[in-house]
Amino acid sequence: MRQSRAAVVRWLGALMTCLAALGIARAAEGRRPNIVYILADDMGIGDVSALNAKCAWKTPNLDRLAADGRVFTDAHSASGVCTPSRYTLLTGRYSWRGPLKSSVLHGYDKPLIESGRMTVASFLKGQGYSTAMVGKWHLGVEWAKKGPKLEDVDYSRPFAGGPLSRGFDRFFGISASLDMPPYVYMDNDRATAVPTATVTNSPKPKMWRAGPIGGDFRFEEVQPRFIDAARTYLAERASARDGKPFFLYVALAAPHTPIVPTREFEGRTRTNPYGDFVVEVDAMVGRLMASLEEHGMAKDTLVIFTADNGCSPAANLEELRALGHDPSAGFRGHKADLFEGGHRVPFLVRWPGQAPAGTRCGAVVGQLDLMATCAEILGVRLPEGAGEDSVSLLSLIRGADSREGGREVLVHHSNNGSFAVRQGRWKLFLVPDSGGWSAPQPGSRQVDSLPRFQLYDLESDPAEKRNRVGQHPEVVERLGAALRRVIENGRSTPGPAQPYDDRTPWPQISWLKEFGVTRNPDAAPGKRN
Repeated sequence: MRQSRAAVVRWLGALMTCLAALGIARAAEGRRPNIVYILADDMGIGDVSALNAKCAWKTPNLDRLAADGRVFTDAHSASGVCTPSRYTLLTGRYSWRGPLKSSVLHGYDKPLIESGRMTVASFLKGQGYSTAMVGKWHLGVEWAKKGPKLEDVDYSRPFAGGPLSRGFDRFFGISASLDMPPYVYMDNDRATAVPTATVTNSPKPKMWRAGPIGGDFRFEEVQPRFIDAARTYLAERASARDGKPFFLYVALAAPHTPIVPTREFEGRTRTNPYGDFVVEVDAMVGRLMASLEEHGMAKDTLVIFTADNGCSPAANLEELRALGHDPSAGFRGHKADLFEGGHRVPFLVRWPGQAPAGTRCGAVVGQLDLMATCAEILGVRLPEGAGEDSVSLLSLIRGADSREGGREVLVHHSNNGSFAVRQGRWKLFLVPDSGGWSAPQPGSRQVDSLPRFQLYDLESDPAEKRNRVGQHPEVVERLGAALRRVIENGRSTPGPAQPYDDRTPWPQISWLKEFGVTRNPDAAPGKRN
């Protein structure tokens, strides 16, 4: 009996040891990573030397990020311009489902992200994350007013509708692009200084608009100030004792205009100021990575680097091409366009122990996928009315080559609100032109002689030179119907149909009824917001 009891005690001890070990293993597997998302502004896929063998400069810090992680070679911003891409990135919902059907906001515009709409930040905050944003917001705020005009702002009072009201605990940045007034830093919900002067329009290559400027604001100092603020936040999280993981969204304002590299980087590339500004962005990324290493955070942090759209013509593309550099790396077009150069962007992911180092993935992915990816990492299901267009990239990040049951299509959107849709190898434009700033420009005489739609096979023709619309009418019909379904169902992922705005004038979908579609039975025609 005593031997039997001893055996039971030993068995129970062994069982408890095994259960404890299993619990530790599961806890390690389920550890919530820190997330750092770095968004460059107007930076082409060809501006990263690891992605372009003919790059005219070296980006050693981004190249190291690529070598240490996974490179997505067919990654896309949601639009060819700033604001729509940023809305979609943070909400997992295409921006054109709301009232912004084209173009961008400016520094005095009202909030675009709807009050109460879930963002990546509010989702992660609800899961126990500390959340912070540093940099360019460009999604509108509700400035305190002292008069009827847009620029009649009372800078001494707090503003509403900014990052703090959309899920971020902390914010330091600017209201819109660095070339858009007002030129003031914003710390949480207040301007750091009341403007005391006005700047006039600046010529190329700086190119800022006239407007009020705060006494502590210098264009050349903005990027270093952003990185200093981000590094300060990382230091604070390293010393925090609350046990919270963190989400840090760093939205740089470079290499967008004004093209103002600091003195340290002037002439660094021996190309032009844009090239110098790009390598300064690379150095800024290096400083952030060094902070993660310094604080022992690197191994527990998912880092993503990308850009909000392609390179702008303000970079002086002809001059760069004469020097052998193409910011679009052979893809057609640039910022604002439906062509690949407008929205195919660098997308580098480093996550030690999760993302296989030194690998590449050719799956079609979008920045709108961040929300669903975060949800799957945490094992949480998103509400039906959140992340309507977001598909998790987790399996791809971990090394899968393809995605089963993923997104049916990816929608592209241009500066003037035109649409294109991608499905597999095929890409259909619902316009005869670029939708943006490159030739053929919308409204130009050149467009009059072109077919109404464009269809490209990106496998055999990645430069989009041969319009196949006449050879493949069945593909045109299939993709057109798919895009109509994505628009009318209010979502591109499985689930109940969601409301969207169709009250705002929307001439960009005049083609819609030309394509037949089997509607989602849950999509009520009158359900709008």
